[in-house]
Amino acid sequence: MEFLQKLLSGFRLDLGPLKEPLGFIRLLEWLFSIFAFATTGGYEGSLTMTLNCPNPPPQDITAHFGYPFRLQNQHFDIPNCNASVPSNVTYLRGDFSSSAEFFVSVGVFGFLYCTFTLILYLGYQHVYRETSRGPIADLILTGIFAFLWLVSSSAWGKGLTDVKYATNPDLLGTYCSPQCVTKLYPAMGRLNSSVVFGFLNLILWAGNCWFIFKETPFHKPAQASSNMEQGGSS
Repeated sequence: MEFLQKLLSGFRLDLGPLKEPLGFIRLLEWLFSIFAFATTGGYEGSLTMTLNCPNPPPQDITAHFGYPFRLQNQHFDIPNCNASVPSNVTYLRGDFSSSAEFFVSVGVFGFLYCTFTLILYLGYQHVYRETSRGPIADLILTGIFAFLWLVSSSAWGKGLTDVKYATNPDLLGTYCSPQCVTKLYPAMGRLNSSVVFGFLNLILWAGNCWFIFKETPFHKPAQASSNMEQGGSS
């Protein structure tokens, strides 16, 4: 309780950092992290094929799939043109959950870190700049997140390509060829945008390292020495 009182008493709201690159880019990182994991984590898609039999009316075959893309657990029924024969239960192929879950995890943890640092920038700027440890730790963690965005976005981009191949109705139609024809392809625009948001996050986090670096003593001594040289020459 005493710690909470000290924490609240030290809070000094200042929106000034949002007008600077350090705070403004962090706000963009916060937004784009949400876009990245939200466009992937809640995805649900489907594909539809039509079974054309000689006598019965055409029958639609729909296969559903979604995050985390363990496709081998998703099945769909292929009816038989002979009504007396039971339907064939067929499963999609492939497990692409590792790259998808890794990408979403990076997005969620990036969002949480942005939330924490925004509170620090806007409410505890005096604590952040009190010693060099705050900017240095911020620089290291931001650099780590930039690397994680590179790895996770690349991995998920490859995983998404594999998901598209595994859910291509033209390919799955071979299970009931030649009677099956493609009717509806799965909508992948949302997943395509997730990869774009991932690489945009990479650019934002990597670029923000420079502005955080300027807050550390690694940059300030060089800046101070250049000022001294200019003063001596004058």
